[in-house]
Amino acid sequence: MGTFTTSGGLGLAYHGEAGDPVVCLPGGPMQASSYLGGLPIENMIRLDLRGTGDSAGARDFRVDRQVEDVEALRRHLGLDRIRLLGHSAGGTLAVLYATRYPRHVEELLLVTPSPRVAGIDVTDADRREIAELRHAEPWYEQAYAAFQQIWAGNFSAEAFQGITPFLHGRWDAQARALDEHPRNDEAAKQYYGDGAFDPARVREQIGKLDVPTLLLAGELDVSLPPRRAREFADLFPRARLVVQDGAGHYPWLDDPEAFSAAVQRIP
Repeated sequence: MGTFTTSGGLGLAYHGEAGDPVVCLPGGPMQASSYLGGLPIENMIRLDLRGTGDSAGARDFRVDRQVEDVEALRRHLGLDRIRLLGHSAGGTLAVLYATRYPRHVEELLLVTPSPRVAGIDVTDADRREIAELRHAEPWYEQAYAAFQQIWAGNFSAEAFQGITPFLHGRWDAQARALDEHPRNDEAAKQYYGDGAFDPARVREQIGKLDVPTLLLAGELDVSLPPRRAREFADLFPRARLVVQDGAGHYPWLDDPEAFSAAVQRIP
């Protein structure tokens, strides 16, 4: 583990070795980066966002305020440009960093990213279409009932926990173990707070982003169905969309070899 201090005096932690790393930003939002430890990527660095993992807490956890944390890490590592990977809500942070500091981004790797930063809405109909593909799974009826509760307006923790199998191409012990990596729930409430970004402006900035970009989606991901992934990828001038067969929101767990092949250095 390494540590560094941000421009605001906050002590943050990262895990991995310097050199020519892939800097990985976790989702959740605000989940400990330890869940990314199994990524089949050589020479990666995982950043513990403020108030998660081994990083110090803060009063402000809004995603745009954390862009400078990523920049502080880049400077600490002594790198002019970085390969930047953002998973899920971490994709929002990665996009905001890339649009603010494009000269410091060598490649942008977005793994099942949240598209809300660009104003793309994943509808209930989108999720239902993907969920119903899993009708033969032994857990389907119970998990689908939880989805129906959410669609009816029940946003309880129990209902969201109930749809967890839909986030995975394989609902097995490895998928269940993700719950062992805690999330800072109070920080998560602030992450997408009012004023964090202007989707219209972000779309405009993405359209000018001269950075090789990979957007990796899962065929079975209810969080970012392939149709919406294509819509998101089409905003980037130099993006390549890969839809991993049989994968959910955590594609490296479903098929590590396919994931590893997809995230090789972009030509």
